[in-house]
Amino acid sequence: MTALRRFGKTLLTWLRIVTRPSHIPPERRTPLWPVKGRILIAALVVILAVMASMLFIDASLIGEARLAPKWVRYVFEWITWFGTAGWFLYPAGIALLAIAASPWSKLTHLSQAVLAAIVVRLGFVFLAIGIPGLFVAIVKRLIGRARPFVSEIANPYSYDPFVWKQSYASLPSGHATNAFAAAIAIGAIWPKARVPMWIYAAFIAVSRVMVNAHFPSDVIAGAIVGLVGAMMVRGWFAARGLGFAVGKDGIIHRFPGPSWGRTKEVARRLWAQ
Repeated sequence: MTALRRFGKTLLTWLRIVTRPSHIPPERRTPLWPVKGRILIAALVVILAVMASMLFIDASLIGEARLAPKWVRYVFEWITWFGTAGWFLYPAGIALLAIAASPWSKLTHLSQAVLAAIVVRLGFVFLAIGIPGLFVAIVKRLIGRARPFVSEIANPYSYDPFVWKQSYASLPSGHATNAFAAAIAIGAIWPKARVPMWIYAAFIAVSRVMVNAHFPSDVIAGAIVGLVGAMMVRGWFAARGLGFAVGKDGIIHRFPGPSWGRTKEVARRLWAQ
């Protein structure tokens, strides 16, 4: 089998695994109507939070941010650079492609199992960050909310839907979506990283206001989309026994991953093939 055929076959196999039917028995699945009810309540809370921000704090906070000292702006301009999804998607995506193209079938069954566990976790991180980010990238341009000071004034009520311009792509914040999705995704895989990731997400959210790229309500909306999107991807993986499992109590539990030492050993063996 050529490397190209092996690469394509591996990707198709991964796609079938990720999209396979749920492993949860029908009797243990959450009834549909309560789920819809919770979704409606959550959506209402989000809408109210965003509207309250628009009415009471958007204009004042963005105005205060514009008056901040230049050195403060420079610091936050550097911080906000780390809010792009590429910091997570490129390493995970390149690693997945490299594994797909590698002669992994020549490894022992134990090494293949370790590699499969790594692939599941990389795939989860990639999709948990990439899917909410893609959703926001499209929706924000359909909504068409003007960014702060596009017309030289902080007008939180300026909209031009469907224009597909970067200057009218403020709501929701893509950086906030990426950061909070990453906090959920990476924290779900590596619990010890949760506190640093939440601190990271908070700094990214604040930076978007401090550099006058978004109103606070944009950041709130983006953060919620990132949180919900990543949690939905985690639920999808758990229902299929990929890296997570849904317990009898309905709580999602993380499967223990391979140790760092074993991961390095498998990488060494794969490189030697």
